[in-house]
Amino acid sequence: MTRRYDTVTLLSDLGVVDETVGVLHAVLRDRAPHARVVDLTHGIAPHDVRAGALALARAVAYLPSGVVVAAVDATVNRPIAVEVAGGEGVLLGPDNGLLASAVAMAGGGERAVVLDREQYHLPRPAAVLVVRDVLVSVAAHLCNGVPLAELGSEVDVDSLLPGVVPLPREADGGALVAEVLWVDAHGACQLS
Repeated sequence: MTRRYDTVTLLSDLGVVDETVGVLHAVLRDRAPHARVVDLTHGIAPHDVRAGALALARAVAYLPSGVVVAAVDATVNRPIAVEVAGGEGVLLGPDNGLLASAVAMAGGGERAVVLDREQYHLPRPAAVLVVRDVLVSVAAHLCNGVPLAELGSEVDVDSLLPGVVPLPREADGGALVAEVLWVDAHGACQLS
């Protein structure tokens, strides 16, 4: 039996100063009215894939099962969907390393598809916006029970671009050198 999802979580670098995020909500409401939308953040700095990947990896354990749409620097890489271990959810985003750490934190990817079946995309009366026209549209179809395999061409999960996070290293005298990856609003730092 095909799984229907009832939650879509959004993470992006779109900001909230214009109508774009509202349009994403409208597309989901129109195509999958039963689905609830969780806005994780739209405040990732433009094109900062590493920041988006870290935010998603930190949050994934707390997200409800369902569909995650992550769109950071989403215009230049092929759109993909990755089903995580146990079938508890599907992560959608560009194949630019954005999803890799979150998929690993969720137990690994079971299967992946490139979202190349245009019949599941929005018609494009305006300039193409991958997050709206492909990712959110496909998320609605997943919520309505369309099987992942129908949404695109299957690819090997191991062929997807990995996330790149620097590792700490030992320096002279036994010191540990680490990079600050993220600082939250209260000044707490996440180190490599």
